[in-house]
Amino acid sequence: MALKPEPTAPLHSVQHALRVMETVSRHGGGVTDVQIARETGLPVGHLAPLLRMLCREGYVTQVADGAYMVGEALVRLGAGGPERQAAIEHKLQQTLTALRDSIGAAIYLSRYIDGEIRITQYADGPRTPKVNEWVDFKSAAHAMAAGKCMLTQLDHNGRRDHLSRHKIVRLTSHTTTSERVLFNKLDSHPASVPVLDLQEYAVGTVCAAVPITAGQAVGSLALSLPLAHAHRLRQAAHTLNREAAPVLLSLAI
Repeated sequence: MALKPEPTAPLHSVQHALRVMETVSRHGGGVTDVQIARETGLPVGHLAPLLRMLCREGYVTQVADGAYMVGEALVRLGAGGPERQAAIEHKLQQTLTALRDSIGAAIYLSRYIDGEIRITQYADGPRTPKVNEWVDFKSAAHAMAAGKCMLTQLDHNGRRDHLSRHKIVRLTSHTTTSERVLFNKLDSHPASVPVLDLQEYAVGTVCAAVPITAGQAVGSLALSLPLAHAHRLRQAAHTLNREAAPVLLSLAI
């Protein structure tokens, strides 16, 4: 599977967060924010929101004297074998649930695995119903926000390979059915802007997705809203993009 060059801007905070966690891990007795800034080269002003996020996610904890130490979530993810995988899935589910509640939308984590789109985890609820899978998601990448988001991460040949196995078909009157038009849209889409689905997969549903790329793994974080809440879509997508770092961080550790 060939990938497009990885976008640089949106996910730098994850790289910085990994550097912070590495620094904290080296200091078993705790380390101050000043020392963390010195060792990572990050300004204290930039470091503060990172530390707040890491504390909120349980990767780092602040003790009585103000120093920072390794948190329980990072300890659990440091385990090996099945325990590690279970810890990752549990942490991701917690994060997806928190996003569902803060954004007020169903949230989905999707991965591109062995040439297929798979929704690996999701968080929905009575007030945030998930999309009705009336057509197999694997066959609908051209219409779904999550699918289009992952197609943007593949190069031209990768997209052609996918669509040779999953033909473009009309699902609603809003579905793009021309491969040329679809590829032009994917190529011109800014990497830092969420991909939208405005009733392209299902009438009555709108969606947004942002890329979640860890190493060579292609993925997306997406949300869905009923059409009655379409006026909230762009703000919800902006929040999803801003809050995607903890999801990527769980996958990158």
